[in-house]
Parts: sequence; C-alpha cells; structure tokens
Amino acid sequence: MLDTCKLKSACNLPFVYNKKINTAGTSNADVPLADPGMYQLDITLRRGQSLAARDRGGTSDPYVKFKIGGKEVFRSKIIHKNLNPIWEEKACILVEHLREPLYIKVFDYDFGLQDDFMGSAFLDLTQLELNRPADVTLTLKDPHYPDHYLGIILLSVVLTPKEGEHKDVFQTQSLRLSDVHRKSHLWRGIVSITLIEGRDLKAMDSNGLSDPYVKFRLGHQKYKSKIMPKTLNPQWREQFDFHLYEERGGIIDITAWDKDAGKRDDFIGRCQVDLSALSREQTHKLELQLEEGEGHLVLLVTLTASATVSISDLSVNSLEDQKEREEILRRYSPLRIFNNLKDVGFLQVKVIRAEGLMVADVTGKSDPFCVVELNNDRLLTHTVYKNLNPEWNKIFTFNIKDIHSILEVTVYDEDGDRSADFLGKVAIPLLSIQNGEQKAYVLKNKQLTGPTKGVIYLEIDVIFNAVKASLRTLIPKEQKYIEEENRLSKQLLLRNFIRMKRCVMVLVNAAYYVNSCFDWDSPPRSLAAFVLFLFVVWNFELYMIPLVLLLLLTWNYFLIISGKDNRQRDTVVEDMLEDEEEEDDKDDKDSEKKGFINKIYAIQEVCISVQNILDEVASFGERIKNTFNWTVPFLSWLAIVALCVFTVILYFIPLRYIVLVWGINKFTKKLRSPYAIDNNELLDFLSRVPSDVQVVQYQELKLDPSHSPCKRKKNNLG
Repeated sequence: MLDTCKLKSACNLPFVYNKKINTAGTSNADVPLADPGMYQLDITLRRGQSLAARDRGGTSDPYVKFKIGGKEVFRSKIIHKNLNPIWEEKACILVEHLREPLYIKVFDYDFGLQDDFMGSAFLDLTQLELNRPADVTLTLKDPHYPDHYLGIILLSVVLTPKEGEHKDVFQTQSLRLSDVHRKSHLWRGIVSITLIEGRDLKAMDSNGLSDPYVKFRLGHQKYKSKIMPKTLNPQWREQFDFHLYEERGGIIDITAWDKDAGKRDDFIGRCQVDLSALSREQTHKLELQLEEGEGHLVLLVTLTASATVSISDLSVNSLEDQKEREEILRRYSPLRIFNNLKDVGFLQVKVIRAEGLMVADVTGKSDPFCVVELNNDRLLTHTVYKNLNPEWNKIFTFNIKDIHSILEVTVYDEDGDRSADFLGKVAIPLLSIQNGEQKAYVLKNKQLTGPTKGVIYLEIDVIFNAVKASLRTLIPKEQKYIEEENRLSKQLLLRNFIRMKRCVMVLVNAAYYVNSCFDWDSPPRSLAAFVLFLFVVWNFELYMIPLVLLLLLTWNYFLIISGKDNRQRDTVVEDMLEDEEEEDDKDDKDSEKKGFINKIYAIQEVCISVQNILDEVASFGERIKNTFNWTVPFLSWLAIVALCVFTVILYFIPLRYIVLVWGINKFTKKLRSPYAIDNNELLDFLSRVPSDVQVVQYQELKLDPSHSPCKRKKNNLG
C-alpha cells in the first residue's frame, strides 16, 4: 500500500466551491479565490468488475496505474488470475493543477515482457467537490477499439486543498517509484523449497481418496508439483527455487488441489509461508496446517544469498579486470570441487547491438529491447526508440547452475500500452559458446526453425568447473516457472506420432534383420551371425554390456573425426516445425472460431496427454541416438567415462556384491536421509541430451556475408 500523505494540514484558508453548472463547464479550477497552489487527492482503489481476459486461461493478472501529466504517481499490487479483483489500496497524491486529469490504466502483468493493456479511463478533477468524499465508477475503454466493453473500476476519492510548500513531494514520489521498478529485475536471494509430503489430506473423490497436487506462488513466480494418484498421504519429494526480490522476504501462497479429469479440479486447502520470519542460510522444516480444508503439508525451506546476477554498461566488464577474472577462475578451478556444488559456473553476456530488425510500427521503425534468459533468470535491456539498428551495449552476468542450460536472447518491440511485438530470437547452448568472440547471430522465428529479419551481436564468456558440471548432470533439471500451457495441435500431434514411429521402426527393422539371419536369407550373413552367437554366449560376461556400448561410442567418434560423419540433418523434423508455426499463425487469426474438439474439455485433455506421451517416448529414443552420435561431445565423453567405470566394476567385482550394495542402499536410503529427493541418474543424464527437435532449434543459422563483423570493420575504415 502506497501512503505518501504524511503532510500536516497547515492551511485553513477559506475556500469557495462554485456549484453552478452551465454549458461552458465551469469548474472549481476557474474560481480565482479557490486555488491555494496545491491539492491533495486521497484515492481508495476499491475493485474491478468484468475486466478483460488477456491470458490463455481466460483470466488476467490485473494491476492499475495512476498517471497525472504523463507521470506515474501510483501503481497497485497485482491480483493474479482474477477478472473481478479487489484491491482496497489507498494512495495519497499531490496535484498542482486540477486541469490535468487523473488517468487510470489497467494492465495484465506478464513477467519479463510488455504487459497487456486492459483498458483506460480518466477522472476529471475539476468536477470533484472539495473536502467531500465521492464514489466514482469508471468505464474502461480502448482508444483503438472504442466499442469494446472492458469492464469498470470503482474508486473512492477525496480532494482537499494543500499549501504549495510541498510541491517537491510529487516529483520525489515519481522518482522513488521509477527507481523501484528499475531495480525490480534483480533479486536479492534464492528461496529453495522441498515439498516432502502431505498428511491426512481431505478426500475429494467418491472412492474416499484424492489425486493431490500442490501449487506454489511467490509474486509472478509459480510452480506446480506432480500429481500423486489415489492417496491422502502423498510423498512428493520435489524441489523448487524462487527468486527473492524483496529484502523483507515476501509471502509464498500454497494451495492443494485434487486432480479431476474432464472437469474443474477440486480445492483441498491453502496455507502460506512468511519468508520474513525465517532466518537466512538455514534449512527450516515446516509442517503447515491447510486452511479451508484438512491435513498438513511438510516442507523444507532454505533462504540463501543472491546468485551472481547483474546488469551493467559495457564499460564495466568484470572479466577485463585482471583481479576479478583471476578470482572467478579460482572460484571454478578443478581444486574447488566440493565448494557449493550448485555453483557450477559463471556466464557473462554482452548484448552489443542489432542490425536490420523487422519494422513493427507504422512509422517504418521499431522500439526494440532485449530479454536475456537463462533458465529462470530473466533480465532486460533498455528500449531504443525509433531504431532498426539499436545499440544496447549492456553486460549481463549469470550464475550457472547447469552447464546444459540454454541461453535465450529475444528481441521485442515495445508497443506502448499494448503487448510487445516479437522481432526475433536466438537459443544458444552454453556448451557451444566460444569465449570472448563477438559474433553475429541470425534472429530466428518463434519456433526457432527458420530465420526472421535481422541479426544480433553478442559476446559471451562461459567459465565453469567440469567436475561440478558432470555431477550436476546426474540430478534432475531445474523446472521453469514460466512455461507455455499445453495446447492441442493437430500438427504437433502428427509430428510426435511420426517421431515415435521412426524410433519404433528402428527396433522393428533390427528385429527383421535378426530374424533374416535365422531364415538364412543371406547365407554368408547368417553364417557370420551364427559364429558370433556361439562366441559371445560361450564367453559372455556381464561387463561386456557396457563394453559394447563403449565400443559403439568410440566407433562413432572415429567416424566423425575421420570425416565420415553419419549424422544427417533432420530436415523432416524441421519441415514439420515450420508447418506447425504456420498453423499457430492461423490459429491466432481464427482464435474465435474454435473447433468441436476444443469445446469438449475431457477429450482435449486426453488428446494433450497422448500428444505429450508421444513426445516423451520419441524424445527418449532420439536422446539415446544423439548420445552415441556425439551431438553434445561433453555428454558423450561423460558417457564414456561412466561406461569405463561400469566395465571395470563388473569385471573385478562379482554381481552378487553389486546387487547387495544396491539393495542395502535402497532399503536404508530413507532411514539415512528421510527427506532425500528420489531420482534416476540415467534419466537425468538423458534429459540433458537434446532431442531431434531441439537439435534443429539450437543449430546456428548461416550468416549473410554482409553482416560479418570483420567486413563491417573494413567498411567503417573505408
């Protein structure tokens, strides 16, 4: 709640209000004796009704801006997922001239992007009676679509006269607000939450059980746990990280739900965690009673200091400072393996400039700005107005928690009160970066499958500890709290089906090949297979399984370095991705013409599940193939090390001992670490290997020779 009204009421001058109303619209501002030089406007922002939906889920995250004379004087809090928000916030604004109306603008909050405009209205201050409270109902309008109904905003206002000696308060208030918003992109700490279990939750289904899951929200950040079927005492063992923006902490809202296929999920209960009451650098075990429901949730909450995340100008370069560079190199040296395993490396991104961007405005120009993302870390540049060749000259630094992360740089056009226009995007795997090289990247479309207009010049440096990076590969990936909602797409369903079919056909063809050996379709081949079968079975030992996989990896490696690369560019997947983008564009244009399948929620949910399962199965097969194809050399070398270790272990240690150690570890794991998060190291490893779709998305497009940095320098010299 904003409250800047701590001014003493020192003015008791007589004030005359002209109640006469004529055709000329006489107002109190026109009365000579009625202007003491400054007014105080007390506003209570009550609520909104029937606001416009701007999110895919049919809701919005509305907040309100108050402006006078083009300056923002108040911004409300954000009410998430609500078209009838209740704010009940008070603001005290000092007004110099009543001729300036109070503009009210409502926006839908979109983290990191331009917020969506939901409507505006204005309050004519000359029509207010002094010292008399008034309830005001304002109808929201969009100047571009005046016939559209966008809902209403309800206010309570009181206008009182003040002396002119406090005129500087207005400017101070605006500066303070802008300073807060400028700093809001940087966080001061990390909140790590481990969702352990639920106890005695409320039964929501007819069988006396529930299918519970939990939602977490801290400001704009939100996570959703996995669904635990048919239980009132679920064991989740999931971990989430939130960014902490406020020094005081903030409050995490937690809600428990019961999953119901085909209809709205049932509400089980809610609770909150007040972070300001928790000490830093310490793990707290919390057992929270669910309000408006039954049962408890058990959590582990840890608050830690901020990661290495910053924004600076190009003149401030930490890697060019020899002392700072040596300190960074020392922090990630091979000798400091066990010092904070989560701190894998350091990333510095110089966003220098862009050239030849797409025209987004009717003036033939654009107002571009950049969004730089690494997992859940998202930072923004300033906007360069009216320019297709902007220069940002900004440096962003990030803390690397997973070396297999993808750096995403997206260029948008700022569009005033409306949603930002997409201009282009690049996705760069950290392991593909060449340090210290200023490089021009061709901007891609939203699907990352083809070029769009323009290039962006980046200079990137990555410093990391290889051992920490390898160990991090064997634990689950960090979940993103900003993810697109699952959507049903005919093209996406077809693409995933074809991808899975190709993986299955590899197995089918292998089975046909083996069967042909038994049928003696080719006598020499069958004879060789028979001799190999006798030799392998007679001499088989368990260590030969990882040894064969090791030989396969080595064979492919020598094929690649000898120039006989058997990896082929997957043009089929690329073509399907481009077709999918065309379908998306068509869906955006015809969003109001929904098909029959979109009207039946249950069928749609089943289709989305099938679509996702096909994607997971196809991706699993493609990831195995790409591991042996050396698509990511770091991961293939890691696989070679692991296979060598397994081969040696299986060769020297009897199998019964290995199984015995595995079983003892499994049975005693919960006794030794009651709150340990279960994971499968092999699946975690494969999750870092890109699928064929991701290979297409991450591959770098060829640069037009006219955009070469070297050629540009020569042209400048000439």
